[in-house]
Amino acid sequence: MRTPTYLAAELRLPTNWLDYTILAIYFVVVLGIGFAARRSVKTSLDFFLSGRSLPAWITGLAFVSANLAATEILGMAANSAQYGAYTVHWYWIGAIPAMVFLGLVMMPFYYGSKVRSVPEFLLLRFDKGAHLLSSALFAFAAILISGVNLYALAIVVEALLGWPQWVAIVVAGFFVLAYITLGGLSSAIYNEVLQFFVILAALIPLTVLGLKKVGGWGGLTDSLTKSHGDDFVSAWGGTGIGSDNPLGANWLTIVLGLGFVLSFGYWTTNFAEVQRALSAKNLSAAQRTPLIAAFPKIFIVFLVMIPGLVAAVLVPNIGTPESDLQYNDSIPYLMEQLLPNGVLGIAVTGLLAAFMAGMAANVSSFNTVFTNDIWAKYVVRGREDSYYVGFGRLITAIGVMASVGTAFLASSFSNIMSYLQTLFSFFNVPMFVVFIVGMFWKRASMKSGFWGLLAGTTAAMVNYFVLYKQDIIGIPTDQGANFVSAIAGFVAGAVVMVAVSLFTAPKPAEELQGLVYGTVSPGMAEPPAAGDDAWYRRPALLGWGAIILAAACYIPFSF
Repeated sequence: MRTPTYLAAELRLPTNWLDYTILAIYFVVVLGIGFAARRSVKTSLDFFLSGRSLPAWITGLAFVSANLAATEILGMAANSAQYGAYTVHWYWIGAIPAMVFLGLVMMPFYYGSKVRSVPEFLLLRFDKGAHLLSSALFAFAAILISGVNLYALAIVVEALLGWPQWVAIVVAGFFVLAYITLGGLSSAIYNEVLQFFVILAALIPLTVLGLKKVGGWGGLTDSLTKSHGDDFVSAWGGTGIGSDNPLGANWLTIVLGLGFVLSFGYWTTNFAEVQRALSAKNLSAAQRTPLIAAFPKIFIVFLVMIPGLVAAVLVPNIGTPESDLQYNDSIPYLMEQLLPNGVLGIAVTGLLAAFMAGMAANVSSFNTVFTNDIWAKYVVRGREDSYYVGFGRLITAIGVMASVGTAFLASSFSNIMSYLQTLFSFFNVPMFVVFIVGMFWKRASMKSGFWGLLAGTTAAMVNYFVLYKQDIIGIPTDQGANFVSAIAGFVAGAVVMVAVSLFTAPKPAEELQGLVYGTVSPGMAEPPAAGDDAWYRRPALLGWGAIILAAACYIPFSF
């Protein structure tokens, strides 16, 4: 762990009245959407899942926007400044296949079973032990990840605008709390659609001006090749087993650790994302939600990777003791150097929108899981629907306040992407192995879910905190350790599930209908809505199209 790292003081932005006016207009619109969405909240289903009424293009944009937060903006730019073009793996192999798998294979089970959350699916497939443990782990992880966004927002606002850190935390927390408690998930989703376009408006000028500053793509790659070597601008260079490369991982750990275990663990079980698909108006729209999101996801990598690469050229010693700038400073540094007033206001607004989108996604998923999966099932059961809507608003406020506390945990990492990937290996990967074994193996017993989840989480933590941090095994980087932790968690969870299943009773076959691959529930068999059978709305075509396009993007980075 490192001591807390803050953005360099010299990154203070020359903001003026125009920039602050743009920022103020954005906050007014955000609250306005919250008040407008409040009128549609009449039941707990409305508050937690938007009444399952939203069209696919809305949920699709919200799906990608919910992820387009600190992970993307500061984290991926920091990743690029530190590791170079290897960042493309987090998108083309570390996102797209898993998003397609979620849409084509897993969404029929989620949506068809009519569950309100990912942990609730485990209750139907396994037992209360797996359900309660997964609910508790997810709620804890959601608050930790929400804290990442709040921490990143606070240090950026403090350094760029001169606001005290506590003011930035209070202001951002208030607006997220206000629009979620007012309009529930609908407010969060419609704000995420707005935030998606605001974020693009911020990143596109930054990317274009950054490339111009270093002489275009050719000038950028020439400079990085001279200073960092050929592998820094290649996706697969130096990834042979036993070879050295900036990422500290070989092709096997990239494909298995990132491309399969971490990626599928995050995209298929992270309720902050899945919740957006569950709010869609029908099964077809729910399936298309991650598939629609996959297409912008393919190209967003350029808007976060290029600024990081540009920063590595303009500040050759970034992230080292010879420089005052950390990897997390890449985006703010370019904003300070390149953007004029007005555009600067849009960029600051986009940065704040990104952090608020990420925080809102995790807080809204936290309030759903805590209310429905913990409070309503194990603490206060059988109350009227209005009680749970009110409690959902209360736990939202508690979640925001808890996020303030967890924000400071993120300060020990100079690359917040490493911190986030560490959390995913601890919490998402073990849940994924439980899902995948339970969904494709009918013999997986009711008790195996709990023990598999516990074993996977424990194995990932032991690998990271004991084997890696105590230098028992040699892994060059935090990211490489995260890949290994993910593989260890997946293998341990799967082995324990198989072992436990051999000695405990399986769930009765009649209770597995619609929960195991090859079985169908009434919700999964619903006919497509009018117009949903058009070729451009067919999930299979969208899914394979996204995979082919992502694979094609690798070609210029592989030679």
